[in-house]
Amino acid sequence: MNTQPQIVYCHCAYAQVVPADVKQDVLRRLTESGMSFDAVADLCEMAARRDPWLEGVACQGPTQIVACYPRAVKWLFSSAGAPLPEQDIQIRNMRTESSEAIAAALGIAQDVET
Repeated sequence: MNTQPQIVYCHCAYAQVVPADVKQDVLRRLTESGMSFDAVADLCEMAARRDPWLEGVACQGPTQIVACYPRAVKWLFSSAGAPLPEQDIQIRNMRTESSEAIAAALGIAQDVET
């Protein structure tokens, strides 16, 4: 059983509601961290298509989703027929949280100057 939470990063490519600098910095920090994560272009679009991948995310156990408002993310998964469980899901909101706060919540070490 996987004890490390899965990370799903949404680039919110179509909505243009997440500050671009936050999205880019979170993605950069994730990439540079070496942590395993899944990046998707847009959860809204995937939900509209009822992408079966969402069901896999909803069933995989501890998961951290980096996207937007938790209520919106939960609604997207539900509308796609893949409701998220009440437990084992943490949603980070790039619309209201800083990239530093999101990185800290994901367990990514602070930038170290070389």
